[in-house]
Amino acid sequence: MSVNDGGTEFVARLTEIAASTEELLDRLLAGAPMAGERARPRRLVESMRYATLGGGKRFRPFLVVESAALFAVPRERSLMAAAALECVHCYSLVHDDLPAMDNDDLRRGRPTAHKAFDDATAILAGDSLLTYAFDLLSRPQTHPSADVRIKLVMALARASGLGGMVGGQILDLAAEGRFADLPRPHTLAEVETLQAMKTGALIRFGCVAGAILGEASDERHQALERYGAAVGQAFQIADDLLDIEGDTATVGKQTGKDAAAGKATIVGVLGIAQSKARLKALVAEANSALAVFGDKADVLKMAARFVAERQT
Repeated sequence: MSVNDGGTEFVARLTEIAASTEELLDRLLAGAPMAGERARPRRLVESMRYATLGGGKRFRPFLVVESAALFAVPRERSLMAAAALECVHCYSLVHDDLPAMDNDDLRRGRPTAHKAFDDATAILAGDSLLTYAFDLLSRPQTHPSADVRIKLVMALARASGLGGMVGGQILDLAAEGRFADLPRPHTLAEVETLQAMKTGALIRFGCVAGAILGEASDERHQALERYGAAVGQAFQIADDLLDIEGDTATVGKQTGKDAAAGKATIVGVLGIAQSKARLKALVAEANSALAVFGDKADVLKMAARFVAERQT
């Protein structure tokens, strides 16, 4: 993405929202207990902070804040929902890196949580981040309407759980041949379903959360859902291409592991050339979905291009 096509504005907005999300998470993950909590064990707080602070593009929080901005949602509300989503995302990374899952030693250019602490602490840090996300969504600071908060809780629960991210993770493990009673996903349709669940569901929630916060019409809600679905698939294809073509120092995690582990990917099914063509088509699809918002959605259109062109 170049300076001439709006890349500078996009990077500035992404950086600004990342900094605001970091600042909010830093406050929310403090050591002092909240009302209803007895204590916050120091080691657990430290591991949660290690897993969430000081790294990452904060792309999912960016989607929440920018989609909510289409409906003039106050920034302090969208940032609360963004922080909740980032807690779920970071929990998923902590658990995904564990020896029983992907067994990774490097995340965001530094040791993974279970390497920096230990397996048990990493598991509990992930558990705590997941539950804390729903604590954040339930707070009046996220939205004064209890109905809106309930819709956010339900949407994030479904995006992150059985029929979303976690369901996608077990399909991902099945693709490695881990389970005798669960067939390996291998067709394009099966791999698309896997990736729409494992990666796409949280990205789609990031877009839909803005519509929920803004109490949007069905038309605008569905537009953001279509946009999120296209960006979610584009994000995973770009990630899979980076695993093949990227280097560890630039990407910030070990590359070349997916093929070695037998992971099911769209790139593996279509090949590199067709996958890159699919990426371009998904960017066009994402932009088309935002037509109802006109120029107000220009930054989200830039985000779709960023996903397709990113190098980390």
